[in-house]
Amino acid sequence: MTTTTGTTGLSGAVGSAHTRVEGLAKVTGAARYAGEIPFAELAHGWLVLSTVARGRIRSVAAGPVLEMPGVLTVLHHGNAPRVEGDYMGPLGPPDPVLQLFQHDRVPYVGWPVALVVAETSEQAREAAEALTVEYDTEPHDVAFSAGRPGMRTPEGSAAGKGDLEAQLAASAVVVEAEYTTPEEHHSPMEPHGATAHWDGGRLEVVDSNQGSRFVADELAKLFSLDADAVRVRSEHIGGAFGSKGTRVHAVGAVMAATVLHRPVRVVMTRRQMFTLTGYRSPTAQRVRLGADPDGRLRVLDHQADCLTSTVYEFVERSADYGRPLYDADAHHSVNRVVPLDVPTPTYMRAPGEAPGSFALECAVDELAEKCGVDPIALRVRNEPVVGPLSGLPFSSRNLLACFEEGARRFGWADRDPRPGIRRDGRWLLGTGTAAATFPMLSAPSTAVVTAEADGTFTVRIAASDVGTGARTALTQVAADALEVAPGRIRMRIADSSFGPAILAGGSMGTRSWAWAIITAAGELRERLALGGAVPPEGITVRSDTSAAVGALAQAKKERYTFGSQFAEVAVDVSTGEVRVRRMLGIFAAGRIVNPLTARSQFIGGMTWGLSMALHEEATRDQASGGHVGADLAGYHFAANADVPHIEADWVDDPDPDDPVGIKGIGEIGIVGAAAAIANAVWHATGARQRHLPIRPDRVLRAAGGAPGA
Repeated sequence: MTTTTGTTGLSGAVGSAHTRVEGLAKVTGAARYAGEIPFAELAHGWLVLSTVARGRIRSVAAGPVLEMPGVLTVLHHGNAPRVEGDYMGPLGPPDPVLQLFQHDRVPYVGWPVALVVAETSEQAREAAEALTVEYDTEPHDVAFSAGRPGMRTPEGSAAGKGDLEAQLAASAVVVEAEYTTPEEHHSPMEPHGATAHWDGGRLEVVDSNQGSRFVADELAKLFSLDADAVRVRSEHIGGAFGSKGTRVHAVGAVMAATVLHRPVRVVMTRRQMFTLTGYRSPTAQRVRLGADPDGRLRVLDHQADCLTSTVYEFVERSADYGRPLYDADAHHSVNRVVPLDVPTPTYMRAPGEAPGSFALECAVDELAEKCGVDPIALRVRNEPVVGPLSGLPFSSRNLLACFEEGARRFGWADRDPRPGIRRDGRWLLGTGTAAATFPMLSAPSTAVVTAEADGTFTVRIAASDVGTGARTALTQVAADALEVAPGRIRMRIADSSFGPAILAGGSMGTRSWAWAIITAAGELRERLALGGAVPPEGITVRSDTSAAVGALAQAKKERYTFGSQFAEVAVDVSTGEVRVRRMLGIFAAGRIVNPLTARSQFIGGMTWGLSMALHEEATRDQASGGHVGADLAGYHFAANADVPHIEADWVDDPDPDDPVGIKGIGEIGIVGAAAAIANAVWHATGARQRHLPIRPDRVLRAAGGAPGA
């Protein structure tokens, strides 16, 4: 492994492998999640979702349900408390689904129409399933396809330079292909759950989310409360991947707690999560590449279509992926979106980059084949010196180092470029590669660091550890900043009362939180250096990185992480089954704070990329507008038997503009992984797979003229 460099404190914690500080609590069951923390007089809510795709609620037959054992109330559009609908949330205007039970309109299957609250979860579920809701239905449209009527280009979704058609005409080699990716779902192991109660005039919420302060701020706006009157805690989270922002379960719990004046818990079922927590939109992408005979790009044209709901616009920005990656004389990209009668998509690990990398990296592989150039050599040939569209310098760019190290470790030099040559019994073997990139982001955050009288230090920050090991990494950062051993640090996170902090998303959490901790720790060390005993109440310093992060934004640079993905596959010539035999990812993702948890992060992302390539595909029934198999039996994903030996490592790549050198690693592991596998399938069979997932039936249909088939 290539270790990263940078300034460390006396403890040397940053850069060393450190087991999770909460690991023992998790494996012994002492760590409690939002849906299992006890409350006195706790009531349970169960959401009722629409069964029609478009229309209006005619009636809600609450009377018979209210007579069932244990039922306390049935909230719906006719009796629910009013909430604010016109406000700007932490991430922009809210999805209207958060204005829960405010009208009779139904815009898609799975729209929440009622909440049944009872003494026990079982009573609430039984009553919810017995509730009769009648609708006046209207014709619906859930059919997504490339370039269909109603497609529009949102503001800021297109970018480009140069004359596409002129450069295309001048190109000796042209690749023009269409690629599709299906609807995909996060499905974290821990379902979305929240408990709300009033305590001394304050709203207290225990929730499973990616940003406690963000959820608190949004709930305050929804219910017209002072921000200081709302406290949200989310100490332990069993996965999120972009799905755990402010969701209707929390809004419903607060509503019911307001009506009943007692704690109310709402936990989603697995099927409800497929409707209410967002997903990755299907995409239809068209890529045109034009090049000279040696593979130097003249044209890069990437067009990507996606869907959104009719009530809120979310754009899966797949076409953004190639903007910082390859140079071309004519470089254009555009994202388009069509509103349909479906739930609103949302951020999902590497939003835009995951599906965008599949299309573009497969097209680059096709271009390499046509030019007779090694896929890595072609990428080297099109390596930009500055941002291809912006002309700005890169803060650092070590993509080629990733390919060099990856090729060496994967044995790329021994690869026969001809497809369909290698065979192991009934299996055709192939290898493939792809590049990866993801934006490097940071956001203002605050932290509070206290020197305690017993010689320990307490750090309070509204960070969120969604299972990534952020709590441990921040402990290491604080230890180095304070020049003490990690054992002297008490890390307190995920409490909105600790002050503003960015949520866990966009690979910017640890980077942004560490900056705030280092700033506070630096000032605290200066105060401690003045001498004197620490008083019983301790010495506390609060930081706010708004000014520093703002100054960084003014220093215009292209800021990205990079990586190279490698895969070897075996394809059964009789059944079309694809098995991934090994994967390798090498990343340039800033300074690695904790190699132990970082490697886990990278491998997790690569595993998801394998699952994306071969398994994941949500199917929507055109007649009903709802999902087919909305559970973890019907929605296929990679299981243990599907996951081969996966290696992940990194090259030296500290960010010179970050106090620790961090860039962020959460998203990039999945980027390019599906493309590397698809390119390996071509190398094995000689047939291109341009549509995900790469199912056996698609392999067999494509393999008619494939060598060795």
